[in-house]
Amino acid sequence: MADEVILLSFWPSMFGMRTMIALKEKGVKYEYREEDLVNTKVPLLLEMNPIHKKIPVLIHNGKSICESIIQVQYIDELWSDKNPFLPTDPYQRAQALFWADFIDKKDQLYVCGRKIWSTKGEEQEAAKKEFMEILKILQSELGDKPYFGGDKFGFVDIVLIGFYCWFPAYQKFGNFSIEPECSKLMAWGKRCMERESVATSLPDPDKIVGFVLQFKKLYGIE
Repeated sequence: MADEVILLSFWPSMFGMRTMIALKEKGVKYEYREEDLVNTKVPLLLEMNPIHKKIPVLIHNGKSICESIIQVQYIDELWSDKNPFLPTDPYQRAQALFWADFIDKKDQLYVCGRKIWSTKGEEQEAAKKEFMEILKILQSELGDKPYFGGDKFGFVDIVLIGFYCWFPAYQKFGNFSIEPECSKLMAWGKRCMERESVATSLPDPDKIVGFVLQFKKLYGIE
C-alpha cells in the first residue's frame, strides 16, 4: 500500500515552501491542498492542527505532523534512503539544527519581515535594522560555502530559502536594498533557485508583492 501524503498550506507561506521542497527533494508523491487563510480555515486544518490551527500541516497516512522544521526532519528521517538533509556527524547535525532554530526563534525573521511591509516610521526602521542584522549573521555562517552545510544543499538551506522570494516585497515596501550588505547571501539564493525542487516550490516574487498590496488594502494598512 502506497503512502498517502497530503500537505495543507497557503501559497505565500515560506514555511509551507520548506515542506514542499523537502518532499520534492526526496521524490515523494503528495497531494497539495490550498488553505485560504485570509478568508477561512477549513475543518480538516482545524482537525489536524488543533493546537496552533495554522499551516503547514503534513498528513502522512492519516496522521498529522505540524511545524515546518519538524516536518522537514520527519521527511528526512522517514525517506532516509535518498538525498539526506541532515549530516550524520552528531556535531554537524547539531549545528544545522541550531541554525534552523535561529532562523525561526520567536519567528524573528518572519516577524521583522512582516513589520517591514506593515509598519512605518521608527517601527519600520527598527524592523529593517534587525532584519539586516539577522541576514548578516546568516551570511557570516554561510561564508564562502556554496550552501550552509558545505557543498551540498541541505537542511538549513531548505529552512531559509522560502524567505528569498519575499525579499523583493520587503525591499519594495521598506525602501531598502539587501544586496549591498548581503551579496553572498543573495548569490546563495540564486544558486538554490537553480534546483528544480526550489524553483517549482517558490512563487514568483511579483506575485508576493501583489499579495502584500492586496493584504494591505484589505486590512487598511497604508
